[in-house]
Amino acid sequence: MAMASGAISLPISVYCSSEKLKGSSSSYGQKSFRASRFPAIKAVQTRHARQRRPQNVEGDFFVDHTCIDCDTCRWMAPQTFTRVDGMSAVFKQPTCQEERLEALQALTSCPTGSIRTEVPPPDILEAQKTFPLPIDEQKLPGIYHCGYHAEKSYGAASYLIVHPEGNILVDSPRYSKRLAHNIEMLGGVRYMFLTHKDDVADHKKWSNQFSCDRILHSGDVEASTTDVEIKLEGSGPWSLGNDIILIHTPGHTDGSVCLFHKSLEIMFTGDHLALTQSGLSIYEMYNRYSVPMQLKSVQKLLELDFRWIIPGHGRKVEFKDCQEKNSTLEAFLKTKYGQFTQI
Repeated sequence: MAMASGAISLPISVYCSSEKLKGSSSSYGQKSFRASRFPAIKAVQTRHARQRRPQNVEGDFFVDHTCIDCDTCRWMAPQTFTRVDGMSAVFKQPTCQEERLEALQALTSCPTGSIRTEVPPPDILEAQKTFPLPIDEQKLPGIYHCGYHAEKSYGAASYLIVHPEGNILVDSPRYSKRLAHNIEMLGGVRYMFLTHKDDVADHKKWSNQFSCDRILHSGDVEASTTDVEIKLEGSGPWSLGNDIILIHTPGHTDGSVCLFHKSLEIMFTGDHLALTQSGLSIYEMYNRYSVPMQLKSVQKLLELDFRWIIPGHGRKVEFKDCQEKNSTLEAFLKTKYGQFTQI
């Protein structure tokens, strides 16, 4: 089904880089080729990769050498994990039940299984049962972090919007029967909205699980997504119910689209815009289409009233009000325009 540009209502009863991931996959592929000829070498490489990084403090939790620096554990459990020498590491062991739960939630969400414990955690099932995890039940009712980040999406986060007109899964988490069961208990999924082509992960498995309609801009449709049910056409915007608007924000990819939840004032930005430890970012080093166009798409967000940015990668942002959001974006754009004067 193709949806043309304009305000279209679809019927109804919230640092990914495939280039970086592609680079990782390429190196893994080379290792696999060599290992097929030299299985003993593969065994040695695997054992080394799964060893504890020396940058970890002593104790039960640790990060091994397979970390891809996706930042997931550092924003999920900042009291336990930090970045050291280009990868994550444990800088302080959990000292209370809350910190331990957050560390186990990060372990569950790690896309590469790089977070480990010296002793099998007896309470891991309790941590897994917490997903989907409410972001803020008071400020953002019905918005959940799915956890279970996928390596196929370079560790991108996925979110569930529980909505009276049909629940929406924003991007694809790693498939898990336990997560699927928990989502089913929240009403299942009517739509799977894919922000762009990098973060589609296990979309087919989730589609089969919930018989949901997948939505992706036609500019980002590739061989693995040719069978998505709804292909957005043109420049939009498109409406998905009374208070959900899809905003075309090309730049990171040709078909990047953000989801605007009007009533809760949230912009789910995918890889379009995020907060990193050093400030707002468009991840221009991983841009796959046009940095100047991406900045123009950021400027488009000045026209919309929202107070939250929930990205696929990086940290969530809460602004005091729309004025603070706009002043922050304007300052960011001014800096970036100075770097890309061709705009």
